[in-house]
Amino acid sequence: MNAKSLVSITDYSKEKILRILDAAAEFEARPNRETLKGKVVATLFFEPSTRTRLSFETAINRLGGRVIGFSDAANTSTSKGETLHDTIMMVSNYADLIVMRHPLDGAARYASEVSSLPIINAGDGSNQHPTQTLLDLYSIYKTQGTLENLNIYMVGDLKYGRTVHSLLMAMSHFHPTFTFIAPSELEMPEQYKIFCWENGIEYREKRDLDELGEADILYMTRVQRERFQDLMEYERVKDVYCLKNSMLDGTKDTLRILHPLPRVGEIDMDVDANEKAYYFQQAKNGLYVRQAVISDALGMLED
Repeated sequence: MNAKSLVSITDYSKEKILRILDAAAEFEARPNRETLKGKVVATLFFEPSTRTRLSFETAINRLGGRVIGFSDAANTSTSKGETLHDTIMMVSNYADLIVMRHPLDGAARYASEVSSLPIINAGDGSNQHPTQTLLDLYSIYKTQGTLENLNIYMVGDLKYGRTVHSLLMAMSHFHPTFTFIAPSELEMPEQYKIFCWENGIEYREKRDLDELGEADILYMTRVQRERFQDLMEYERVKDVYCLKNSMLDGTKDTLRILHPLPRVGEIDMDVDANEKAYYFQQAKNGLYVRQAVISDALGMLED
C-alpha cells in the first residue's frame, strides 16, 4: 500500500488529522492555487455521488490539476466484465492519484494494495468514508471551537452508515460521549461498540429522538435504501425519525446539526432556517478538506 493513501480514517494519526484540519483552514482562506499544475487525478465513481465527486473535482480544478475518470461504471469496461484489479492497473498508467468510490466494503483497501499510486477512499460500501469524516471534524471544530469532550448524538442508520463509523473512530482521539439513536434493525454494529469499550469511550443507546438538551452535535443520517436486500425491512424503518424545528427548543445555543447528505425525510425543511442547521456549510467545508487531503497524498503539504 502506498504510504500516502487514505483508505480508512485509522490511516491518519491524531497529529495527522490535526495537520489536515489546519491545512483545510489555509485552503479556505485561499482556495485558488496552482500547486497541482501538471498533475492528473483519476476519479473513479462506481457508485452514484453528488457532493463527494463534485467537491473532489472542484478541489483538483482550484489547485490547477486535471481530472479524468467516470461517474457511472455502466459506461466503462466494468460493464464488459473487467475486474477491479484490471481497472486500477490500467488507470494507474494515466494518473498521479486515484480517488475511488465503490459499493463493496474493502474495495478501497484492495485497490490500494494493487496500485502503485496513492488511493483516496471516497466511500466503500458501508465500511469507511474518511474524507467525509475529516470534513465532519473540520465542521465540528469550526462550530464548537474544540474537538475535545463533546456530546455527539448519532441518529438514524447506524448499521450501514459509513460516515458514522468513520466519525466514531476519528473522535476516539478527543474524549467524546456518544448517544446512538436508531431502531433495533439499524443500531450501531457490535464491533463499534467494542471499539468504544476498548478505547474508554462512553456511549448510550436510545430508540427515541427526544431529550436533545445535552447534545453539542446532532449528526443525522438517512436510511440508505441501496444497502437493504430486503425492501420490506427498508419500508419499516425508512421514516422512523424526522427532526422538526420545534424539537430544537431547549437545546444548547451552540448545538449544530450535521448531515452527510443527501437527506430524504429525516430533517424537515423547517429546520433549514434555524441557525443550528449546519449541513449545507458542512458540505462546503468538504472542498477545503479535500484540497488538503489531495495535496498531502501528492506530497505537497509542508511538514
